[in-house]
Amino acid sequence: MNHTFLFEDDSRDFALGEGERYVRVAVERGIDSGDAGLTYRAPEVVVGDRVDVPLGRGDTRTGGFVIEVGGPDLLGGLDPRRVKRILSVRGSRLPVELVELARWMSGYYVSPLGMVLATMMPAGVKAGTGRRTRIRLEPAAELAGLGDRLAAGEIEGLRATPSVLAACRALEGIEGDRFPIEARELGRALGLSNAGPVNKLVGAGVLREVEVAWVRAPEAFWDERRVEAPKPRPELTPDQARCVEGIGASLGSFAAHLLRGVTGSGKTEVYLRVIEGVLAQGRSAIVLTPEIALTPQTAGRFIDRFRAQGVAVLHSGMSASARHKQWAAAASGEARVVVGARSAIFAPLPDLGVIVVDEEHDSSYKQDQLPRYHARDAAIKRAQIQQIPVVLGSATPSLESWHNAMIGRFPLWELPERVGGGKLPRVEIVDLGRERRLRQRLERRKVHVLESIGPTLEAAIAETINDGGQVILLLNRRGYAGYVACPDSVCGYKLECEQCDATMVVHRANSRRGYLRCHHCLSEQLRPETCPVCSKRLIDLSVGTQRVEEELESRFGSTLGLRLGETMLRVDSDSMRSARDYFDTLERFSSGEIRLLLGTQMIAKGLDYPNVRLVGVINADTGLHMPDFRASERTFQLVSQVSGRAGRGSEPGRVIVQSFAPEEPALVLAARHDYRAFAEAELRQRSAANLPPHWRMARIISRDESLDRAQERIESIAQALRALGEAGLTLEGPAPCPVSRVAGRFRVALDLHSPDPRVIQRAMNAVRGAGSLTSDTHIAVDVDPVSLL
Repeated sequence: MNHTFLFEDDSRDFALGEGERYVRVAVERGIDSGDAGLTYRAPEVVVGDRVDVPLGRGDTRTGGFVIEVGGPDLLGGLDPRRVKRILSVRGSRLPVELVELARWMSGYYVSPLGMVLATMMPAGVKAGTGRRTRIRLEPAAELAGLGDRLAAGEIEGLRATPSVLAACRALEGIEGDRFPIEARELGRALGLSNAGPVNKLVGAGVLREVEVAWVRAPEAFWDERRVEAPKPRPELTPDQARCVEGIGASLGSFAAHLLRGVTGSGKTEVYLRVIEGVLAQGRSAIVLTPEIALTPQTAGRFIDRFRAQGVAVLHSGMSASARHKQWAAAASGEARVVVGARSAIFAPLPDLGVIVVDEEHDSSYKQDQLPRYHARDAAIKRAQIQQIPVVLGSATPSLESWHNAMIGRFPLWELPERVGGGKLPRVEIVDLGRERRLRQRLERRKVHVLESIGPTLEAAIAETINDGGQVILLLNRRGYAGYVACPDSVCGYKLECEQCDATMVVHRANSRRGYLRCHHCLSEQLRPETCPVCSKRLIDLSVGTQRVEEELESRFGSTLGLRLGETMLRVDSDSMRSARDYFDTLERFSSGEIRLLLGTQMIAKGLDYPNVRLVGVINADTGLHMPDFRASERTFQLVSQVSGRAGRGSEPGRVIVQSFAPEEPALVLAARHDYRAFAEAELRQRSAANLPPHWRMARIISRDESLDRAQERIESIAQALRALGEAGLTLEGPAPCPVSRVAGRFRVALDLHSPDPRVIQRAMNAVRGAGSLTSDTHIAVDVDPVSLL
C-alpha cells in the first residue's frame, strides 16, 4: 500500500516589514563560530527552522538552522543597521531537543554547529525530493448547524437549492479528521452526483482551498515483504521478564541500561516488550541497529508487532525520496516507531519515550567523517536531554559500556541462556598451520599458498550439506588476494598504491589476470605479471573471499553441487551492490535455495536461520595483529557474533575457527563463550596502559599533500595544547599514522589522553576558541576514536 503523509506547506519567501525579530542561525558550512551562530533579522520563526540566509560579502544564498530567537540582546554589540535579513524559511524543521543535542555534539566532537545540524536532516528532506503539492478542501466556517443556517438565509451568496441544502446537511456529519480532503472524495462522501454543490460551497466561503504537500516515493523493500499472519507473542523466560520489568520501571526518567544476552537469548523480545510499554503511554521509540544487521528479517519483527502504530525504516539503501517519506512519517507522528542505522538517532519523533541501541558494540555506529560522532553516545545524550531510558544491547558489549556497568553507572541486565532450551554451539579452534601440513600428507602434494580450507573444515562442510543443513563461512577480507609480491625474499618487492601507504588488493572479474584496487583511495590498475625489480613472476598472497569461493566450487562443485550463484553465494561489498541484492540473497538463503553463504562481517550479525548447523571462520587472524589496541576486542566480538549464527534450530550447532595463533586468548575465550573472563583480562591490560575506557582519548590528524606542511600544522596545535599547561593531560606525538598517506595526502597524528574527559574537552575547546584548532579538510578531530589506522 502506498501511504501518503500530509503536512502543512510552511515554505515561504517573504518581504520584510514590521514585527521583525533577531535570530541566530548556524549555517551549513565549515564556519566554526562555536555554538553562537550568526545574527540575522527575521519574521516569525522558531528554533529548529531551516532557513536560507545571505552569507559573506557576496550575500551567497546559504542554508542554515535557527538556533536562537530573541530581541536586541542577540545583537551582541552589532550595529542593527548592518544586520542582514534572512531570505526564506524552507518549511523543514528539527525539534528543539535535536538542536540541543547538536549543540552538545558540536562542542564534544569539535565540529561546526551548522555541519552537525546539516547531518541531522537527510539530504532528501532538505532538497524536498519527492515532494508534491495538491489542492484540498477544509472548512472555513463552523459546520454544526450549517444546513439550518442555509435554510434560514444566513449564508450570504449561497442559495438553498435542494442539492446544496442536502450537501450542507451531509457536511455536518463529516468527521473533522478527514480534512483536508480532495474535492472528488468529498463529493462521494456527501453522496453527490456532480461537483456543482461543492464548488458553490467553496465560492460562498463555507469551504476553502488549501495547498498540502505529500512525498511521493517508491515502495520500500519492507513494504514488499509478504505479510504473514501475526504471530502470538512468545511467553517470556524468567530472565526476560526480569529485564523487561527492570527496564520498564525507568520509563519516564533517564537511565542507560546495558542488556547483555548471549546470541539467541531473546534480546529483541525484551526490546519489543519495553517498546510496547512506551507506546501504551502514547509515546514513541527509536531502535538503532548496525547497517549490515538491518535486514528485512530484523526490521520485520518490529513491523509485524507495531504495524498498527506505524513503523518507519531508515537505511542507506533507500532512495532520497523514500528516506524523505519515512522521515516525514516520523515527524508527523504517523509512524511512532523508527528502526534504522546510525543516523536514525536523529529521527524527529514527537514525544520520544525510549531509545534502543542493538549490537551497541558495533564500530559502524561511529561516523568516519565530519562530524565524527558515535551514535551510541549520541543516543545516551539524547536520552539524557529528553529524560527517557536508553537500552544498550549486545552479546559482546563494548568494553566502554561494560566498564560503565561494572562501576555502577549503567544498570546491568543479563540473559545467560538461549530461549527454548537451545544450547550455544560447540566451538573448535584448529591450527591452520597444522591443517595445511595434514593436507600435504594426506594428498601427497604441496599445498598452494592461497588454499584456505583445512581438512577439518572441509569434512564438516561436506557432512553438514549432506545432512541437509546450511553453512555460513566468514572471512573478513574481500577481493581475491590481499597483496601482490615478488617470491624472492632478497628482492622483497610488494606492489603498493601510488597514492597511499598501503598494498593494493587483487580482484578478479572476467579476466583471470585480475586487477588491483586500493581499498583506501579506490584507485585501480591492471595486475602486472612480473616484478619490476628482478623480473621474477609475481605471486598473490593473503587470501580473500573471491579466492575462497573459487576453492569451494573446485572442492564441492561436483560432489555436493555447490555452484556459485545457484546454491552458494558470496556476500561482501563487491558482490552486494545494493540493498536489494543483499535482501534477495537472504531471502534465497531463508528459503533453503542457497546452501552456503560465504562473506565478510556482513553475515556476522542480524541473521537468524534455524537450519544453519555449521559456521566456519576461514582465518580468525585477519584483524588480530592490526596496530590498534582494540584488535583483540574486535576479534573476540566478531568470532562470538558469527558463532551465534549456528545452532538456532532443533539441530545442534558447530563452529570451526581456523587460526595460525590458536592459543590467542581472544580466540580461546570466544570458543568458551566466556565474555566476562575476556572483559576482565582486557580491562586489566587497558588500565595498566592508560587506555580507554579507564582513560579517555582524542586524536587530531593533520592531512596535506606536503609532509612538511602536515607536520608544521600538527606541531602548531601541539604547541598550543602544551602552552595551556592543563593538569592531567598527556600528549602523544605528533607521529605518522599507521597508514601514513591516503589519496595523496600525508597523515600525521597527535593523541590526547586523560583519565578525565573534561580535561580533554577543556583543552581542545580552548585552542579551538583561539582559532588554532578547526575541523576542516586539513584537520580531522576524532574524539573517542574506534580506529587508530
